[in-house]
Amino acid sequence: MHTTVSDGTDSPSEILSRVKKAGIELFAVTDHDSFAAVDVIRGIRKKKDPAYLSGIEFSCKDEEGKYHILGYGFDPEEAGMRAVVEKGRRLRLEKVQARLVFLGKEFGIRFPEEDLEELFTMECPGKPHIANLLIRHGYATDKKQAFNEYLNLMHLQNAYVRPEEAIQGILGGGGIPVLAHPAYGDGDELILGEELEERVKRLVSFGLQGMEGFYSGFTPKIRREVVDIAERNDLYITAGSDYHGTNKMVILGDTGLDAVETLPEGLLRFLKKVKE
Repeated sequence: MHTTVSDGTDSPSEILSRVKKAGIELFAVTDHDSFAAVDVIRGIRKKKDPAYLSGIEFSCKDEEGKYHILGYGFDPEEAGMRAVVEKGRRLRLEKVQARLVFLGKEFGIRFPEEDLEELFTMECPGKPHIANLLIRHGYATDKKQAFNEYLNLMHLQNAYVRPEEAIQGILGGGGIPVLAHPAYGDGDELILGEELEERVKRLVSFGLQGMEGFYSGFTPKIRREVVDIAERNDLYITAGSDYHGTNKMVILGDTGLDAVETLPEGLLRFLKKVKE
């Protein structure tokens, strides 16, 4: 789940309220490259409220492709973890600046100073926030057009945290590194079969401990394949909706777990681990 700290539309306190209303028993907020919501939720959460795990989602890339690495149950005060988060935020700001320069050079688009000041004071600005500016100023009618006709035309090669950096940072903070929505790569890329298993094994060599086997965007076939790969590689299995509020058509708590009668062993082990 994502809050206004990154690219969601619900504040951390609103997320907690929605989680309680939905009857969810265990949750984590996984904002992109930031754990700013962790302290907020810990500060307002009551003992009777649903169980809570610290969470984050690192946007990673290397020579083999793009990955989103989730971290669960880490200590946000650990120095190595903070260093990776700070690097992720710095790279985000650099990418935002590069995209603004690109829009100016290629399309003559320049936003008012007050919009830019607001953009750079955000915790985790990114493409969705620039897309909102394109819509606000009439260059696009919706985010799809903003991405396809403007933002996706620029390709940044090296402005990413590497997956091994994210994984080691999470492990250093005592957390569990998990590959988010494993079947989905860059854009509309679908990764399955041997290609997915080889990718997973490579990440395991860096210290990956889990895979997101239940996800709002998975078909039953994809879910079965991801869960099978996780089980074959003795990995934890997690469930996530990827809820972004009104920024995505995803229902809070929609993970696909209600479609199975028996929870896989990897998920049971994960639940046992985080409850210790």
